[in-house]
Amino acid sequence: MKMMTPLILIILGVSGVECDSHTLRYYYTGVSSPGSGLPVYSLLGYVDDKEISNFNSDTRQYLPKTEWMKKLESDYWEENTQTARSAQLVSQHNVQILMNRFNQTGGIHVVQKMYGCELRDDDTTEGYEQYGYDGRDLMYLDTQRGIWIPTMNEAQISTQRWNSPEMREGERNKNYLENECIEWLKKHIINGREDLERRVPPEVKVWGRAQQDGITRLQCLVYGFHPRPVDVKWMRNGKDHLLSDEMSPTLPHPDGTYQIRVSVEVPTQEADTYSCHVDHSSLEEVLTKKYEPDNGLPLAMIIGIACAVVIIAVALGVGIFCYKKRGKGYKTTSTSDANSDSSNPTA
Repeated sequence: MKMMTPLILIILGVSGVECDSHTLRYYYTGVSSPGSGLPVYSLLGYVDDKEISNFNSDTRQYLPKTEWMKKLESDYWEENTQTARSAQLVSQHNVQILMNRFNQTGGIHVVQKMYGCELRDDDTTEGYEQYGYDGRDLMYLDTQRGIWIPTMNEAQISTQRWNSPEMREGERNKNYLENECIEWLKKHIINGREDLERRVPPEVKVWGRAQQDGITRLQCLVYGFHPRPVDVKWMRNGKDHLLSDEMSPTLPHPDGTYQIRVSVEVPTQEADTYSCHVDHSSLEEVLTKKYEPDNGLPLAMIIGIACAVVIIAVALGVGIFCYKKRGKGYKTTSTSDANSDSSNPTA
């Protein structure tokens, strides 16, 4: 089971080089009432770390977010627009049902859904679908057995009904994730290959600052790389891996590249040498940057970090939608991918 996390963390991810793979994911959010600063309903589609489509209750239009998605026929966008508008109504109903189950009569409450599929370079696949409520896991789809599993007592009524012989929502969702979702992912990979498979090698800056009690805090800033997966670690004498005491999320730059910062604390007086090691798919071999006591962080780097933080703050303000995976009947259409998973059955 892939645990539900805030959308911004799902998108940005964490450090770690992954095997070559591509993912198609959708994130839904339903908000109980206006006034939160968020649309009462939103749907965002992502291929890997690229936002490819967007619908919300303010625009009421399913819109492309990349140039290569704009090449899809108008029927695709019209059908997904109509389906998303219908799903918005179901979402609003579901929020009210869950508020009743939690004995809530007011306030701002959020239903989240995340679902999608992954295609690895060895042709193996994986699907996942889950719901959350007010930031907590609510229920998820067991994709091996094709049944819904509650993670909160308030979800048991829904999972029992969705798993019933009359509805069999889990089986239908499983079928979509294993077949139709993968087929759409393959289409998107072909259409956006140049963008999705772009390789930009990272730049690396290291510096240190003396702390109290004879300790030096070392920082390694890795920036300007694409794609997002990266492995960054500090080493002592080129062989001993030092556990990081602080690691930032992998943050986006406006140009589509990423940055990450990794910190460790080491004894100031030790004669050992320290270096930052970076592994990324754009590199033929691991990139190593040695720490020298006179290494300093340029002002431009400090400004860059501050700008990235501002970008994330804006992203959080615009996109803290957290609506988990859904589940109604599938459409057997060749023009709609985002809403083929299900049409949001009532909770």
